[in-house]
Amino acid sequence: MYFVKTPWWLRILYPSFIWKINTDEKVLYLTLDDGPHETATPFVLDELKKYNAKATFFCIGKNVVKYRDIYKRIIDEGHAVGNHTYHHLNGWKTNDEEYINDIAMASKEIDTNLFRPPYGRIKRFQSSIVNQQWSIIMWDVLSGDFDINLQPKRCLANVLYHSKNGSIIVFHDSAKAWDRMSYTLPKVLKYFNEKGYQFKSL
Repeated sequence: MYFVKTPWWLRILYPSFIWKINTDEKVLYLTLDDGPHETATPFVLDELKKYNAKATFFCIGKNVVKYRDIYKRIIDEGHAVGNHTYHHLNGWKTNDEEYINDIAMASKEIDTNLFRPPYGRIKRFQSSIVNQQWSIIMWDVLSGDFDINLQPKRCLANVLYHSKNGSIIVFHDSAKAWDRMSYTLPKVLKYFNEKGYQFKSL
């Protein structure tokens, strides 16, 4: 069970988190979680380049170490990066000290002031510590590309129907999400580009 569109009450419960960008301009904020990945990330970068679109990649520390050349390409092509922990930890299931140390470990590989908790799961105490150094970036629209039971067309509909000015949209540059992300992302870029939207990084 997950919300495609983040409900208003969740944003009120966690007001220090960034859920969307308040703007009247036709701007969308694409974000990619869990990379770098040897196939998915270069594909995403190639698609973004076609539309001069910028995105924000929330990277896992161990994947940055494994694919330093792809991580460097993300930076070189003008995209933003964020910390997504070193080992993709679930904050709800991890003790506080281990969680904070894992983020610090990732920060040695990822130079950023942005953080997104894996699965969107972080305890209040953890977030109070993280917020001292990083902006916690959540989302307005969840594509659902990680859901192996979701049809690619449904994933596309999730994004096209729910995205509005200033929406922060989540995709994943990962093997698990590949079938849905590789179908949906190019169509999202084309659709909103034709409607006069810009894609910016956070």
